[in-house]
Amino acid sequence: MTIQFSNDMPELVAVRRYLHQHPELGLSEFKTSDFIAAQLTALGYEVTRGLGQTGLVATLRNGSGTRAIGIRADIDALPITEETGAEHTSLNTGMMHACGHDGHTAMLLGAAKSLSERRSFDGTVHLIFQPAEENFAGAKLMIDDGLFDRFPCDAVFGLHNEPALPFGKIAVKEGPIMAAADECLIVVNGRGGHGAEPQDASDPIVCGASIIMALQTVVSRNLHPMEQAVVTIGAFNAGKASNVIPERAEMAITIRSFDQTVRDMLEKRIREVAEGQAASYGMSVTITYERGYEPTINHAAETDFVRSVAQRVVGQENVVDLPRPSMGSEDFAFMLAERPGSYFLLGTGRTDNDPPLHHPRFDFNDDALPIGVAMWVEIAETFLKPA
Repeated sequence: MTIQFSNDMPELVAVRRYLHQHPELGLSEFKTSDFIAAQLTALGYEVTRGLGQTGLVATLRNGSGTRAIGIRADIDALPITEETGAEHTSLNTGMMHACGHDGHTAMLLGAAKSLSERRSFDGTVHLIFQPAEENFAGAKLMIDDGLFDRFPCDAVFGLHNEPALPFGKIAVKEGPIMAAADECLIVVNGRGGHGAEPQDASDPIVCGASIIMALQTVVSRNLHPMEQAVVTIGAFNAGKASNVIPERAEMAITIRSFDQTVRDMLEKRIREVAEGQAASYGMSVTITYERGYEPTINHAAETDFVRSVAQRVVGQENVVDLPRPSMGSEDFAFMLAERPGSYFLLGTGRTDNDPPLHHPRFDFNDDALPIGVAMWVEIAETFLKPA
């Protein structure tokens, strides 16, 4: 059976586009948080603010049930100048909702309204509006502020829109669905000199180039072919003039993996390769290696639960199991490490050429709003179904 979606589209679209016009970066979502809190207070939710600095939790209780569910939406924007040309384009220069968090927030607010009006559940709903998903690990900040101690949840759920997935499809995956994300900065310490007299210098550019090429073997020659990992050098900076050998060269690396043993091996080999290559040129390196987001690992029972709900909401033919995890990362991983739950994708693709997430021309597909609302309402009401 396919559930009828909410027909309150004008209100949902208005909320989403208001949020899109007023984006705020991670840990600075003050007006966004004010707006969300005002909507939820008017709906009768108990609103608690200040978790993770600008995050909030809205609680609604009904009946005598002791079970509780957590549903999360991320609320932050990105430091990107918008190029959509939409009437609702960002009013905050250099900021935009290029990842669809405006849509995520609008869907959860729509679900909040339906849950408040219907009261068709027995237990407690905690709606988690999380700041700083982009780069600042707002989920962890909320947890460190006592999220699950103050708002106990038997399970937590999150979603992300996916423009590469056909509209209306819902994708699930048990186990790893998003990768751990680590970063490494390698500085090659050379000795500067005149470009015409390279024998009197220690050229960090040549050494750095050798390190870059050697790093390409970290995955291909150290990891079993069936394991998954990525090592990408995204930046290499050195020098400013053609006739000057600089003192140093810098490279920035992103490292993605799913398994902790693999994660440890990657760090070990990156350090060894960089230090060994530098030594062979008579130079040294300074390495700053930072562990970032954990891998996002979905729990089996909760993923089966989401799959069954999705089949009722959009039809069995529109629910797919992802064949492989994404090398992207997601700080909902920290919540799934604390509580059982599942993270899934909602297809918002219009055409095969939709701008991807984090693109200056990306704009959330408003037609997907009622599907997200229906998913959240059905997940909450089914999880907290009266006996």
